[in-house]
Amino acid sequence: MEHSGPIEVTGTDAAGPHTQLAITMGFTAFGKKARTFDLEAMFEQTRRTAVERSRKTLEAREKEAEMNRENHFKKLVEDVEPAPYSSKPSSRDTSSRDGEDSSDSSDDEFFGPPLPPKTVGGPVCTGDEDILGPLPLPLGEGEEEEDDDDDSEDEGEEENPVLRIPDSHEITLKHGTKTVSALALDPSGAHLVTGGYDYGVNFWDFAGMDASLKPFRSLQPCECHQIKTLQYSNTGDMILVISGSSQAKVIDRDGLEVMECIKGDQYIVDMANTKGHTAMLHTGSWHPRIRGEFMTCSNDATVRLWEVENPKKQKSVFKPRTMQGKKVIPTTCTYSRDGNLVAAACQNGSIQIWDRNLTVHPKFHYKQAHDPGTDTSCVVFSYDGNVLASRGGDNTLKLWDVRQFNKLLFSASGLPTLFPMTDCCFSPDDKLIVTGTSVQRGRGNGKLVFFERRTLQRVYETDVTDASVVRCLWHPKLNQIMVGTGNGLAKVYYDPDKSQRGAKLCVVKTQQKAKQAESLTRGYIITPHALPMFREPQQRSTRKQLERDRLDPLKSHKPEPPVAGPGRGGRVGAHGGTLSSYIVKNIALDKTDDRNPREAILRHAKAAEENPYWVSPAYSKTQPKNVFAQVESDDEDWKHEPESKKRKI
Repeated sequence: MEHSGPIEVTGTDAAGPHTQLAITMGFTAFGKKARTFDLEAMFEQTRRTAVERSRKTLEAREKEAEMNRENHFKKLVEDVEPAPYSSKPSSRDTSSRDGEDSSDSSDDEFFGPPLPPKTVGGPVCTGDEDILGPLPLPLGEGEEEEDDDDDSEDEGEEENPVLRIPDSHEITLKHGTKTVSALALDPSGAHLVTGGYDYGVNFWDFAGMDASLKPFRSLQPCECHQIKTLQYSNTGDMILVISGSSQAKVIDRDGLEVMECIKGDQYIVDMANTKGHTAMLHTGSWHPRIRGEFMTCSNDATVRLWEVENPKKQKSVFKPRTMQGKKVIPTTCTYSRDGNLVAAACQNGSIQIWDRNLTVHPKFHYKQAHDPGTDTSCVVFSYDGNVLASRGGDNTLKLWDVRQFNKLLFSASGLPTLFPMTDCCFSPDDKLIVTGTSVQRGRGNGKLVFFERRTLQRVYETDVTDASVVRCLWHPKLNQIMVGTGNGLAKVYYDPDKSQRGAKLCVVKTQQKAKQAESLTRGYIITPHALPMFREPQQRSTRKQLERDRLDPLKSHKPEPPVAGPGRGGRVGAHGGTLSSYIVKNIALDKTDDRNPREAILRHAKAAEENPYWVSPAYSKTQPKNVFAQVESDDEDWKHEPESKKRKI
């Protein structure tokens, strides 16, 4: 409700008994006429005050903007031709600080929304603009300027995805001396697992490592079989291990075995009727959505789906076939991003894709994706699930549209590969594709090559090492690139500004030196039920105990060296001083008598015959002449035998 004039508030009539009541109770204005308020005058006064404060705020901002422009111009002039400036603050600086203080105070008292910074002041044209370039417009707050810079950088990176590649820094992890043929990172990016041709699997913890970059666990899960594929499950609690054997294994984060697939019967013709693989494995992959389900492909010309809870039999079997219906060996396999499709590349150069629930006929079949007789080493789906990339053994990288699979999108050649597990991967923003190249020993460096997804043009490449690049992995959460090489190294590329955690956690830690104990300390034995006089005081610090031992003359007494010779000062020599050591040295270990024992006995035979002492004197009276038993031949014994005991010829 609007009021056009002054409002008068009236109280109780002053006449009558109210006057006496006001005097009695002490009310001075009781019954008098109330004050009048002119609302229009009050609104006008408030508006003028707000306008005045806004004008002061604008003036302060203009002064601050002018000072920013002058300081920026001075900085540019110093960069071109440095000139000495006084270190004392000028009056202009003081006024600018005062202006800032006044602007801060005025902002606190300001009513209503402030004017935008663009209306404060426009660009100032100077004569040096052609040389130094246009001066940037200073803003009221530094955060807004930084936001604009970030937006411009983001726009530049969107236009050029090469700027998003995190390769400014690198660390090198020493796996072994042989090829690193498998790499895996858990979904959180905290643990890295590497496997190689040396049958070993190393576990790396980025948060627990220091600058020494050593693994915290090493093991050989498949004995004497080369490790071909390692992959973390979607929950990160299990690792799929594919080796050169016919049985895949699943281990946990600590390296303990969870399950091992059963081996099939190799004498069964139809591989769908046996419970497991019967030949060497090639690769495997976890289901992206279902926990505990994974797939494997093998030289027995099958692709099998497994469940961790049921290791005694596979879940389903896919049998790749040629166009003539003959079986063909799959060299690699993978799931789509949603897990509904199963893709496999075969030795005849074809790529076959099945519906996960229909195992008989493939949904898509491209018969000459790569050259026949070459091993396609990798197939991978893009993050949006519409594009399939294949890395062929014919030194090519190709892109396929899953929605129109009968047509090749793009192809890139000139990418040599010497390993059957050379892979490729998409960048986290789905704009780049990464793969590695192989080289002969001593004939150059292996490279990491980046292609643009829209046109498959080579936009960037970097030298990794003087060996082949076998594995590459671009983690979407860390924004770091892991590379496995042919000389036993695993490299991690990162950028301090664009990457998160991962290798950034371990490079900042100093290498811990091994702590050398000054002396051997006796362990603390806890005896809770012993008497107080026999209890040992609890050791709170080993260092303090060592300091107390150094002050004790008995514990700090240097032990005397062993006695050399027969002994002196009541001490026994180290060897030969006691009776037992003397006997051992002079009698038991005496090897001077080298006579033949038979000759040593027979030397007493003549004396025993001439002077008998033990046996002959007992028979000298009763049997002076020795009578010996006559030994007959076997033929004579046979003649005197009875007829019943004669041998039958």
